[in-house]
Amino acid sequence: MMMTGESHKNAAGGIKSPFGDLQDDESQRFRVITPFPSPKLSDLPMFQGDHKESLYWGTYRPQVYFGVRARTPQSLVAGLMWLGSKDDGKHVMRHFCENSDDLESFGWREHNGIDFGRQELLEQDMILETSFVKSKEGSLGYGGDWSIRINVKNKRLSDDVKKRVHLFFYLADEGGNGMNLGKDVFEFKESSLLASGSSADVGKWQMHLKSQNNLETHYCGFKTPDIVNLSDIVQQNLDVQERKSGRLQLSDTSEDSSSIYVFQISTTTQSTVDIAFVSGIRGETCDVEQRIMSLTGLSLSSLLEEKHIEFDAKFKECFHLSEKLDSETLMVGKAAIGNMLGGIGYFYGQSKIQAPKSTQLQPNKSEDDFLLYWPAELYTAVPSRPVFPRGFLWDEGFHQLLIWRWDFRITLEIVGNWLDLMNIDGWIPREQILGDEALSKIPKEYVVQIPSNGNPPTLLLVIRDLINGIRTEKFNKEERDEILSFLDRAFVRLDAWFQWFNTSQKGKEVGSYFWHGRDSLTTRQLNPQSLSSGLDDYPRASHPTEDERHVDLRCWMYLAADCMNSIIEFLGEKDRPETVDYSSIVKLLSDFNQLNQMHYDHDHGAYLDFGNHTEDVRLIWKELTGEDGRVSRELVRETFGKPELRLVPHIGYVSFFPFMFRIIPPDSSILEKQLDLIANRSIVWSDYGLLSLGKTSSLYMKYNTEHEAPYWRGAIWMNMNYMILSSLHHYSIVDGPYSDKARTIYEELRSNLIRNVVRNYDQTGYIWEHYDQTKGTGEGARVFTGWSALILLIMSEEYPLF
Repeated sequence: MMMTGESHKNAAGGIKSPFGDLQDDESQRFRVITPFPSPKLSDLPMFQGDHKESLYWGTYRPQVYFGVRARTPQSLVAGLMWLGSKDDGKHVMRHFCENSDDLESFGWREHNGIDFGRQELLEQDMILETSFVKSKEGSLGYGGDWSIRINVKNKRLSDDVKKRVHLFFYLADEGGNGMNLGKDVFEFKESSLLASGSSADVGKWQMHLKSQNNLETHYCGFKTPDIVNLSDIVQQNLDVQERKSGRLQLSDTSEDSSSIYVFQISTTTQSTVDIAFVSGIRGETCDVEQRIMSLTGLSLSSLLEEKHIEFDAKFKECFHLSEKLDSETLMVGKAAIGNMLGGIGYFYGQSKIQAPKSTQLQPNKSEDDFLLYWPAELYTAVPSRPVFPRGFLWDEGFHQLLIWRWDFRITLEIVGNWLDLMNIDGWIPREQILGDEALSKIPKEYVVQIPSNGNPPTLLLVIRDLINGIRTEKFNKEERDEILSFLDRAFVRLDAWFQWFNTSQKGKEVGSYFWHGRDSLTTRQLNPQSLSSGLDDYPRASHPTEDERHVDLRCWMYLAADCMNSIIEFLGEKDRPETVDYSSIVKLLSDFNQLNQMHYDHDHGAYLDFGNHTEDVRLIWKELTGEDGRVSRELVRETFGKPELRLVPHIGYVSFFPFMFRIIPPDSSILEKQLDLIANRSIVWSDYGLLSLGKTSSLYMKYNTEHEAPYWRGAIWMNMNYMILSSLHHYSIVDGPYSDKARTIYEELRSNLIRNVVRNYDQTGYIWEHYDQTKGTGEGARVFTGWSALILLIMSEEYPLF
């Protein structure tokens, strides 16, 4: 039996709606920003105690080149800046990650997600190596002590000329608490106390600098920790001092009760700088000195080597890579998992949510018509540190396919954090921009989230994979019980999420769905985007209406229903509130005949969307007169043919969703047609991977507006290639007349993907967002280790089971 969203909430939460006495529009306004009424997953016992403390400190600031913080809303925050060289020889202050060519490459070479990471940053004329490690030994502070090592090396081994280097290490208190400046900052002799203070979580703490090299140190302190603009503030301080004294050094001044200190550490290449943080200090000076000794110098070298060996051993244990793979390929595999884990961040803030239309008092919608979500935290793996350093809902499921194989507890906590962001209607904002640092890295027009728009429920993809891991005995009894305990509490939220999709995104026909949020009134977009689908500008019906049927969303709903059904089977019949009959929905959405009636085109031999469509739409230049009377020339959308309800003739990733989700029987002739379509060089096949949109499409590589370059209109994306490759592997091992053909295509596609990613990494030092459809060159965001890191699972031939 299908229940309404409100009756579900009353059944699940056992409460009456808190909005019963309000008018409908005001009630809806409050519903949007009201948390889901069930215990938070982050409060589960498995995420408390030692687990929580072990993850307290970390490199949870992926948006900067190097940063440390705690998983708490008002944390002590540490970070590194330095003066780097641009291509034109000018200097620039490096701080926030940038997607530019100025820095030759950067990224984590190793990271274990908990207490160790090693990163390399290649400048034009030097290499910075930053290492981070935590230690609980001897520490009385919550979360333990930690240390940073900064190695500065000449770029060329043959270069023995030492170059001047200016590093800027800072420490800030987000709560605005003042810190004490160390007394021996000016007189550095191998060791120096930089700063000290106290916080409720970790007690009394100290930050020490240590090095065997000649260092010159200066500082400046500010009362307000404006980290977003810190590099500009520091640069201004340097400029003033340079004009005064002719020297590139900070002012050695601080405001009263400074809550942020920046320490300039000037040295040369071929130098090593250690910075140690110790907490829980209780007055024993000798104890503090001993702990500093254990976190610096030779002791730190030994600890880092120990962690490096452990990383290598765990990498082999988790991914079982064939010894046939060469060293370059293995290096890319380690960079994939290292950057994925090193890209995990902690964010805190309030999302901005579009106010329901009926409550907007002004006739014209503006970017300022928003409501604030409740204050929330998010522990998440970001897609790309320089371009997308924030949480993305549909990306996260792909991230966790990789991460759970490394540490399933990290995966469960991240999934739990996302589900805790659910509102009372079962909706989760698809993009999380929490805090000033996250806001500084996103265009204003993408900040406000729309509560009628969804995003592919990929979290269920990883949950389904974990369930299959239990079935195939990849977990011991203790681990199995933890996963099932998590699912038991998560069920009511997952159920609400499914029901939100099943009601808000359903189509007119039984078993049909369409992504809401497309702009039916646009005069700028050649084909109105479907951002909520995750495939952005992938072409859909030219004229959005409620008659649309999106084949990809139907398949996601099949996966979601099948996953929910599996959870029920594993947990057994319990005293749960009445919910959806998932087995019936699975039966409906796996009905091969109905799928074909709704979406299969016999002429193309492909699955297609359905909607109000004409191919005769173009962008043309027009002279437009504005309100001020000025005439401008703009590129606008014009329709020259009459749209009609029909299948939308664009072959690409969407066409392979029934194949990806293995709805096609292995003995069906349609499977052979799908295999032929995948391998067709005139449509989606290339030597570098499968194209997002077929070359036969009228919108192949077409701009969507004057300035919006094609995104999902030809480029090669790793997440969809991984899903297709996964199903090729499946159909190659099940009984059927086309298994040999599937195996041949699988082996060639896998080889092409690995070879191209490794080639690009070797040439550029990066794993990329997507790859060019004709040359295979990396494009878009650098350090996209995000779902492009799935190349590691392709190397190890680890695929989700359905």
